[in-house]
Amino acid sequence: MGWNGILRGVVLAGAALALAGCGGGFGFGNFLSGGERSRAAAAEMHQQERIAEGTDGDSTIWDLFSNNQPPSVTVEVNKYLWNASLEVLDFLPVQSVDPFSGVIVTGYGTPPGGGRAYRAAILVNDPALDARSLNVAIMTRNGPASRDTIRAVEDAILTRARQLRIQDRNL
Repeated sequence: MGWNGILRGVVLAGAALALAGCGGGFGFGNFLSGGERSRAAAAEMHQQERIAEGTDGDSTIWDLFSNNQPPSVTVEVNKYLWNASLEVLDFLPVQSVDPFSGVIVTGYGTPPGGGRAYRAAILVNDPALDARSLNVAIMTRNGPASRDTIRAVEDAILTRARQLRIQDRNL
Protein backbone atom coordinates (compact mmCIF):
# COMPACT_ATOMS: atom_id res chain seq x y z
CA MET A 1 0.00 0.00 0.00
CA GLY A 2 1.83 3.04 -1.30
CA TRP A 3 1.10 6.73 -1.08
CA ASN A 4 -1.67 6.36 -3.63
CA GLY A 5 -3.54 3.89 -1.40
CA ILE A 6 -3.06 6.06 1.69
CA LEU A 7 -4.26 9.12 -0.20
CA ARG A 8 -7.38 7.29 -1.36
CA GLY A 9 -8.03 6.16 2.22
CA VAL A 10 -7.76 9.73 3.50
CA VAL A 11 -10.06 10.99 0.75
CA LEU A 12 -12.59 8.23 1.48
CA ALA A 13 -12.49 8.97 5.22
CA GLY A 14 -12.96 12.70 4.55
CA ALA A 15 -15.89 11.97 2.25
CA ALA A 16 -17.46 9.70 4.87
CA LEU A 17 -17.15 12.41 7.52
CA ALA A 18 -18.59 15.04 5.18
CA LEU A 19 -21.54 12.82 4.26
CA ALA A 20 -22.15 11.89 7.89
CA GLY A 21 -22.84 15.55 8.63
CA CYS A 22 -25.47 15.79 5.90
CA GLY A 23 -29.07 15.58 7.04
CA GLY A 24 -32.18 15.08 4.97
CA GLY A 25 -35.41 16.95 4.57
CA PHE A 26 -36.63 20.50 4.61
CA GLY A 27 -39.11 20.21 7.46
CA PHE A 28 -42.18 20.61 5.24
CA GLY A 29 -43.58 17.12 5.16
CA ASN A 30 -42.70 15.03 2.16
CA PHE A 31 -42.78 17.90 -0.31
CA LEU A 32 -39.46 16.84 -1.81
CA SER A 33 -39.90 13.06 -1.59
CA GLY A 34 -38.34 12.64 1.83
CA GLY A 35 -35.74 15.37 1.37
CA GLU A 36 -34.08 14.41 -1.88
CA ARG A 37 -30.43 15.37 -2.22
CA SER A 38 -29.33 17.86 -4.78
CA ARG A 39 -27.94 16.46 -8.01
CA ALA A 40 -24.59 18.06 -7.29
CA ALA A 41 -24.25 16.23 -3.96
CA ALA A 42 -25.18 12.94 -5.63
CA ALA A 43 -22.60 13.52 -8.35
CA GLU A 44 -19.95 14.34 -5.75
CA MET A 45 -20.77 11.14 -3.85
CA HIS A 46 -20.55 9.14 -7.09
CA GLN A 47 -17.18 10.76 -7.84
CA GLN A 48 -15.93 9.79 -4.35
CA GLU A 49 -17.05 6.20 -4.89
CA ARG A 50 -15.21 6.04 -8.22
CA ILE A 51 -12.06 7.41 -6.56
CA ALA A 52 -12.32 4.89 -3.72
CA GLU A 53 -12.80 2.01 -6.16
CA GLY A 54 -9.88 3.16 -8.26
CA THR A 55 -12.02 3.48 -11.40
CA ASP A 56 -11.54 7.20 -11.82
CA GLY A 57 -8.35 7.05 -13.85
CA ASP A 58 -5.58 9.45 -12.89
CA SER A 59 -7.49 11.54 -10.36
CA THR A 60 -5.77 13.44 -7.60
CA ILE A 61 -6.92 15.03 -4.37
CA TRP A 62 -7.09 18.37 -6.20
CA ASP A 63 -9.97 17.01 -8.29
CA LEU A 64 -12.12 17.43 -5.17
CA PHE A 65 -11.71 21.20 -5.40
CA SER A 66 -12.26 21.58 -9.13
CA ASN A 67 -15.61 22.32 -10.72
CA ASN A 68 -15.44 19.81 -13.54
CA GLN A 69 -18.98 18.50 -13.19
CA PRO A 70 -20.81 17.81 -16.45
CA PRO A 71 -23.49 20.43 -17.24
CA SER A 72 -26.25 17.87 -16.73
CA VAL A 73 -25.30 17.57 -13.04
CA THR A 74 -25.73 21.22 -12.08
CA VAL A 75 -29.08 22.44 -10.80
CA GLU A 76 -30.40 25.46 -12.63
CA VAL A 77 -33.25 27.67 -11.45
CA ASN A 78 -35.28 30.05 -13.60
CA LYS A 79 -34.60 33.50 -12.17
CA TYR A 80 -37.97 34.89 -13.28
CA LEU A 81 -39.93 32.11 -11.56
CA TRP A 82 -37.73 32.47 -8.47
CA ASN A 83 -38.22 36.24 -8.18
CA ALA A 84 -41.92 36.05 -9.07
CA SER A 85 -42.47 33.45 -6.33
CA LEU A 86 -40.87 35.72 -3.75
CA GLU A 87 -42.89 38.72 -4.97
CA VAL A 88 -46.28 37.01 -5.15
CA LEU A 89 -45.89 35.42 -1.74
CA ASP A 90 -44.24 38.41 -0.06
CA PHE A 91 -46.93 38.44 2.64
CA LEU A 92 -45.61 35.10 3.93
CA PRO A 93 -42.53 35.14 6.20
CA VAL A 94 -39.66 33.32 4.51
CA GLN A 95 -38.25 30.52 6.66
CA SER A 96 -35.62 29.19 4.29
CA VAL A 97 -34.47 29.66 0.74
CA ASP A 98 -31.97 27.71 -1.30
CA PRO A 99 -31.37 29.24 -4.72
CA PHE A 100 -29.04 26.37 -5.66
CA SER A 101 -31.76 23.73 -5.35
CA GLY A 102 -34.67 26.09 -6.07
CA VAL A 103 -36.53 25.65 -2.77
CA ILE A 104 -38.45 28.37 -0.93
CA VAL A 105 -40.19 27.50 2.35
CA THR A 106 -42.37 30.04 4.15
CA GLY A 107 -44.05 30.24 7.50
CA TYR A 108 -47.72 30.98 8.15
CA GLY A 109 -49.04 34.32 7.02
CA THR A 110 -52.38 35.89 6.13
CA PRO A 111 -52.90 37.42 2.68
CA PRO A 112 -54.02 41.06 2.54
CA GLY A 113 -57.79 41.16 2.96
CA GLY A 114 -57.95 37.46 3.88
CA GLY A 115 -58.76 35.73 7.11
CA ARG A 116 -57.07 32.35 6.68
CA ALA A 117 -53.36 31.75 7.33
CA TYR A 118 -51.33 29.90 4.71
CA ARG A 119 -47.89 28.34 4.51
CA ALA A 120 -46.13 27.55 1.23
CA ALA A 121 -43.29 25.54 -0.20
CA ILE A 122 -42.13 26.32 -3.73
CA LEU A 123 -39.77 24.30 -5.89
CA VAL A 124 -38.36 25.81 -9.08
CA ASN A 125 -36.59 22.86 -10.66
CA ASP A 126 -35.82 23.85 -14.24
CA PRO A 127 -34.27 26.81 -16.06
CA ALA A 128 -37.24 27.04 -18.45
CA LEU A 129 -39.98 29.60 -17.90
CA ASP A 130 -42.64 26.92 -17.96
CA ALA A 131 -45.44 25.74 -15.69
CA ARG A 132 -43.70 22.36 -15.37
CA SER A 133 -40.71 24.13 -13.80
CA LEU A 134 -42.83 25.34 -10.87
CA ASN A 135 -44.17 23.18 -8.03
CA VAL A 136 -46.24 24.87 -5.34
CA ALA A 137 -47.55 23.29 -2.13
CA ILE A 138 -49.78 25.40 0.10
CA MET A 139 -51.02 24.43 3.54
CA THR A 140 -53.52 25.93 5.93
CA ARG A 141 -53.53 25.25 9.64
CA ASN A 142 -56.20 22.60 8.97
CA GLY A 143 -54.41 20.80 6.14
CA PRO A 144 -53.73 21.27 2.45
CA ALA A 145 -55.23 24.28 0.69
CA SER A 146 -57.79 23.72 -2.03
CA ARG A 147 -56.62 22.92 -5.53
CA ASP A 148 -58.23 26.17 -6.75
CA THR A 149 -56.12 28.21 -4.31
CA ILE A 150 -52.94 26.45 -5.36
CA ARG A 151 -53.77 26.92 -9.05
CA ALA A 152 -54.48 30.65 -8.49
CA VAL A 153 -51.09 31.10 -6.79
CA GLU A 154 -49.32 29.18 -9.57
CA ASP A 155 -51.04 31.34 -12.20
CA ALA A 156 -50.08 34.53 -10.35
CA ILE A 157 -46.44 33.41 -10.13
CA LEU A 158 -46.30 32.45 -13.83
CA THR A 159 -47.93 35.73 -14.87
CA ARG A 160 -45.52 37.78 -12.78
CA ALA A 161 -42.55 35.76 -14.11
CA ARG A 162 -43.58 36.54 -17.69
CA GLN A 163 -43.92 40.22 -16.79
CA LEU A 164 -40.41 40.22 -15.30
CA ARG A 165 -38.98 38.57 -18.41
CA ILE A 166 -40.67 41.15 -20.69
CA GLN A 167 -39.40 43.93 -18.44
CA ASP A 168 -35.86 42.51 -18.70
CA ARG A 169 -35.97 42.47 -22.48
CA ASN A 170 -36.94 46.15 -22.60
CA LEU A 171 -33.78 47.22 -20.75
